[in-house]
Amino acid sequence: MQKPNSQNQKPTPKVHRKGLSQRGVFIQKERDQVKREEKKVVKETSWGKEAKWYDKMLEENTDTYQSKVILPNIVRILDPKPGEVVVELGCGQGFFSRVIAKSGAKVIGIDIGKELVEIAEERASKDGLTGKNISFYTASADNAKVVATRSADAVLIILALQNMKNLAGVVTEVKRILKQDGRAILVLNHPAFRVIKNSDWGFDEETKTQYRKVSKYLSQFEVDIDMHPGDKKINTTTKSFHRSLQDYMKAFSKEGLAIVRIEEWISHKESQKGPRQQAEDTARKEIPMFMCIELKSLK
Repeated sequence: MQKPNSQNQKPTPKVHRKGLSQRGVFIQKERDQVKREEKKVVKETSWGKEAKWYDKMLEENTDTYQSKVILPNIVRILDPKPGEVVVELGCGQGFFSRVIAKSGAKVIGIDIGKELVEIAEERASKDGLTGKNISFYTASADNAKVVATRSADAVLIILALQNMKNLAGVVTEVKRILKQDGRAILVLNHPAFRVIKNSDWGFDEETKTQYRKVSKYLSQFEVDIDMHPGDKKINTTTKSFHRSLQDYMKAFSKEGLAIVRIEEWISHKESQKGPRQQAEDTARKEIPMFMCIELKSLK
């Protein structure tokens, strides 16, 4: 029997995964890569692994910046009304969401850490809020599809935006979620004075003045943060992303969001008696720790 001529043989067709065409395989690989990247971001930026510690710190310590400085200012600016829809992106264990829900507003909390969301649901249930006007979901702030388009009167991001990698994506979601006349309220560690690993306190012995020194500001960068710097037995880190004010402004402007309010909040703490007490207390009153930005849609 004559062997077929190898030159006339048709090439054996490639068998693609799950019957997909070559283009389909390429698209599937792209989707798989995106999923891997999303999982990596969750692992790097989520506070879920420290959920219990974070919850205990907020709920048992009554002298935190969250309770003494941020919460009363947020309630003042937001002034929530019964029936209003408030979405908190990066809600953590629901510390702020639960207080706002008690005003009668309908609150939707979103966080990337499922462990934090579970604690938020548990605490809301204990407060008698679950099933009434508060709900929590595990999702990324740049992909909060569980929230309907143009459904929120207000969006909050409190001490969380600087832990979110995809700034542009988050701002796009804020714009999508807000009603036409809605507003967004953001609270940041002050980007000009609290630059992770690139700012610190200094003291001038000659003038007896405490001051803030900053070695980097305009450059965007990400930093690994030790969540327990005083405990060498625990090695847990998360990511923080530094951006300048102009970086935020450009992201807001691109989505048609205008800044209508900026407030700078100082620490409530006071130093113990000592030779530097007056200088330290003066510096606290002059150099703010937090920045609050309120945004409204231009279109």
